[in-house]
Amino acid sequence: MTIGRMENVEVFTAEGKGRGLKATKEFWAADVIFAERAYSAVVFDSLVNFVCHTCFKRQEKLHRCGQCKFAHYCDRTCQKDAWLNHKNECSAIKRYGKVPNENIRLAARIMWRVEREGTGLTEGCLVSVDDLQNHVEHFGEEEQKELRVDVDTFLQYWPPQSQQFSMQYISHIFGVINCNGFTLSDQRGLQAVGVGIFPNLGLVNHDCWPNCTVIFNNGKIELRALGKISEGEELTVSYIDFLNVSEERKRQLKKQYYFDCTCEHCQKKLKDDLFLGVKDNPKPSQEVVKEMIQFSKDTLEKIDKARSEGLYHEVVKLCRECLQKQEPVFADTNIYMLRILSIVSEVLSYLQAFEEASDYARRMVDGYMKLYHPNNAQLGMAVMRAGLTNWHAGNIEVGHGMICKAYAILLVTHGPSHPITKDLEAMRVQTEMELRMFRQNEFMYYKMREAALNNQPMQVMAEPSNEPAPALFHKKQ
Repeated sequence: MTIGRMENVEVFTAEGKGRGLKATKEFWAADVIFAERAYSAVVFDSLVNFVCHTCFKRQEKLHRCGQCKFAHYCDRTCQKDAWLNHKNECSAIKRYGKVPNENIRLAARIMWRVEREGTGLTEGCLVSVDDLQNHVEHFGEEEQKELRVDVDTFLQYWPPQSQQFSMQYISHIFGVINCNGFTLSDQRGLQAVGVGIFPNLGLVNHDCWPNCTVIFNNGKIELRALGKISEGEELTVSYIDFLNVSEERKRQLKKQYYFDCTCEHCQKKLKDDLFLGVKDNPKPSQEVVKEMIQFSKDTLEKIDKARSEGLYHEVVKLCRECLQKQEPVFADTNIYMLRILSIVSEVLSYLQAFEEASDYARRMVDGYMKLYHPNNAQLGMAVMRAGLTNWHAGNIEVGHGMICKAYAILLVTHGPSHPITKDLEAMRVQTEMELRMFRQNEFMYYKMREAALNNQPMQVMAEPSNEPAPALFHKKQ
């Protein structure tokens, strides 16, 4: 069910982009334009035992459905709330004898809802699932093959007593999931845990430098304004991370979402010069730059392999060597250098080498600040992590400054009620108090800090993963 403020938007035909949504009134940064619950959603296959199938929160202990032994819930309330959507799934899993993958499960949940409510508009929805884009006609050979496998599996899983749909309609639903699936994250927004279909959100077009962001908060998505939006202005979100040259972003969007990006940043190649920035004095030759880009790409591949094997000291060694070679060639905004800085600061923090990590984290944030929109959610999260690293390293002034900066960004992108914003507010208060103490008596501050850290194990950073931060829109791998 949709939960509100749909009167703030209207559907219109966006030039060259098909349908879009525009604002029916003026908005300012941090305003929630609308909130929407998923039409249907499922937990990822890899996390079905660790995440509640109703509210998508990660929990230590979950209750299991006694019938199918598959679905997991926080408590009786979540189990009761899920029954309408789980009832058919429960008996289908028992009949089929196994659990199909997340794609099949989501398609089935959508079709059970269509069976219950019909294909028309449901309350609060501006568009029906039938009218969402499926792009099946644009599928390549490999995607067509995957689609056929999914449809075959679906037909085996789908109960004979349920409403029977045509092959064309089943293909349409898989196409909709493929290009409209939205990534659901856990309660702190740090891990992708599932995928859902949000019909109203599906109408919001892409821009590499958007005026809105989407956040999953407490079981629903919120479309939030990043700055002033005038009445009648089109609402846009970014389907991919901005941190790439325009050609690469366009290639990614074409491959994943089947359209040619014509946003201003892509057309004018804005910031491409910064993304590939090189030192000015002395300016390296084109040949040297080309060699360094290739070396960086090769190193990133080696780093990925070492990370996947848990060889974190090897990762650090590769990063240090790469940075040493990059430094005389690349400027501080060069994306190849920033990728290495991001990895090495994260891994060193995990290894509790905070002093070295803090320097790399600072350089990474300096580069990001010149590239990202000032209210970008990924920027906010990166600044938060860098602030924590500097705090752990004992750089209280830098750490507090970064935590304040991150808090200001997250108030806009996530809102004050989001768990990660609340965590950040607590950190901000704590570091402010510590900073006051530090300025009054530096010696006493370090004594107290040492005692506190000895008595209470230092908060260990989460183990680095090869998984990038949750992307906005889920793309079936």
